[in-house]
Amino acid sequence: MKRTPIENASSAKRITRRALFLGGSQIAFMGLLGIRMRYLQVDQADKFRLLAEENRIKDSLLAPARGLIYDRSGTVLAENEQTFRVVIRKEDSSELDAVLLKLEELIGITPEDQARVRKELKDAGPSAPVIIADRLSWEDFSTVSANGPALPGVTPEVGLSRYYPLHNDFAHLVGYVGPVSSYDISKMETVDPLYKIPKFQLGKFGVEAKLEDTLKGKAGLRRVEQNAYGRIIRELDRQEGQPGANIQLTVDHKVQNFIQARLGGESASAVVIDVETGDIIAAGSTPAFDPNLFVRGISSKDYSALLENDHRPLPAKSVQGSYPPGSTFKMVSALAALEAGEVAPDETVRCLGHVEVGGRRFHCWKRAGHGNLNLVGSLRHSCDVFYYEMAQRAGIEKIAEMGRRLGLGETYDLPLSGINSGLMPDKQWKLANRGAEWVVGDSLNAAIGQGFVLATPLQLAVMTARLATNREVIPRLVKSIDGVEQPVRGGGPLGLNENMLRSVRQGMFEVVNSNRGTAFRSRIADEAMRMAGKTGTSQVRSAVVNNNNVPWEQRDHALFVSFAPVEAPRYAVSVVVEHGGGGSSVAAPIARDIMLFALHGAVPPLEAYPSSQRGTIQERFRTLPLIDRETGADERSQA
Repeated sequence: MKRTPIENASSAKRITRRALFLGGSQIAFMGLLGIRMRYLQVDQADKFRLLAEENRIKDSLLAPARGLIYDRSGTVLAENEQTFRVVIRKEDSSELDAVLLKLEELIGITPEDQARVRKELKDAGPSAPVIIADRLSWEDFSTVSANGPALPGVTPEVGLSRYYPLHNDFAHLVGYVGPVSSYDISKMETVDPLYKIPKFQLGKFGVEAKLEDTLKGKAGLRRVEQNAYGRIIRELDRQEGQPGANIQLTVDHKVQNFIQARLGGESASAVVIDVETGDIIAAGSTPAFDPNLFVRGISSKDYSALLENDHRPLPAKSVQGSYPPGSTFKMVSALAALEAGEVAPDETVRCLGHVEVGGRRFHCWKRAGHGNLNLVGSLRHSCDVFYYEMAQRAGIEKIAEMGRRLGLGETYDLPLSGINSGLMPDKQWKLANRGAEWVVGDSLNAAIGQGFVLATPLQLAVMTARLATNREVIPRLVKSIDGVEQPVRGGGPLGLNENMLRSVRQGMFEVVNSNRGTAFRSRIADEAMRMAGKTGTSQVRSAVVNNNNVPWEQRDHALFVSFAPVEAPRYAVSVVVEHGGGGSSVAAPIARDIMLFALHGAVPPLEAYPSSQRGTIQERFRTLPLIDRETGADERSQA
């Protein structure tokens, strides 16, 4: 049907409107597209060019600075030193053989190191860095940096590594760090990303291990752009990590150094405790080792030498070693009998050199006997028969209860590895652990610190501090964390009768200061610093044989515990010399020197010693390898 002119005109108008609408829409779309293209190609060109070449953007974790460890005076015991190294990632190692050959030429990396790098790259993730060479000199580090174009994929890095400036002195307390191993990772419930950084150092022993979470800090992040050869063009972003907290310990580095030097080549340990606060002033163990050997992974040769040493340098004997306390335990037995009302301080017991109980003869160390002795005299002469009698009167349950009250058989909450609880046995313990009933002979042995009884040097120092103060002294090792003082725990009254304690303390005083005391030769001449103490000799074999006639490892342990000054006690000291022989001849002189050093804060003056001994003491200090670590001055000249 033919359309009218009016219909044609109307149709033409609709077509025109549609054309205009479509055309306008197309123009608008093209305009927006142009604007967007300009934004992407011009304004965002750098960003998208980098994204398009994603393999050139590298993210890496930044290891934080590990917290420092100080002694009570602020002397650094563990610090961080700057180290230089070069690393490579698996995804950048397409020219690995050529790179390793070039590095062998430039800085002399060994074939063994090259083999290690190949193995580690094979096992590593694509972006995980593998260390090619570590602890480079500045010259070698500069050489690698300058030859960057010829070393595709190699990245020079500056890092931090742990260092122990006092070397052996604090090996058993501060401990050491070492590279994170697969074994370390397997023990973790959740793995901190920090531990995936190659050769990241983890606390392995001592304070370093027990306070790892406090010391390690939190990782930072670094984003860089690399060129096709793996060379860093620029740093795109950097977020620094959070350094670990600094820790101040209660120990005094001078006293610790003196202990290590004074113990010398003995297999021994010594502990000094502040009797007011429980602060551990020093806890030495010899022989020791240099913890710096462990920082980068100790060699098999060095580790074997430590393991094969019969004096056992690796354990911290002050807290890990447990020994029969011998006669240093007699104060426990005395107080148990006194508190139970089984003996009066002035009551005497006759020592004939032995007693017979249950058809068995129990000897006193003095075979001829001591005659009639009261409690003070029994301690002064260290009479065994007196304490055999106390054991039969008081019984093991009361003795064990008193031992625990004085801190024996307890594991203290300290940031140290492998703390030993010792053993304060009773009837229930023997039945549960030995499947046998307790017999009276067990009580007699326990009363003189033999048999099943075991104590650590730390426990013996705590026991002595409690005897000196009648308070629940609890040892403390951490003084502050990032400047925040840590609380002193315990210190409440033990509730022991002061009259009874006075008798025990008088006995300990006469051990050292009576001319008939077992440690009279180790007395202090300065009356203001006089010491009270107790000798101990613990057997390691059943047969009674002169120590000089048996091999070293079969000789008796030598022990001594003490506190001073007597009138106002400041420190308690314990000394254990493994297979040292007699407590009076070996351990007591060492303890006196340590006590005087702690009281003076330096090598003690000769006037503190009896005049007849000063020549010997002077020669001893003259040859003692003792250096003031703060000033570098040789303190031996003071003697």
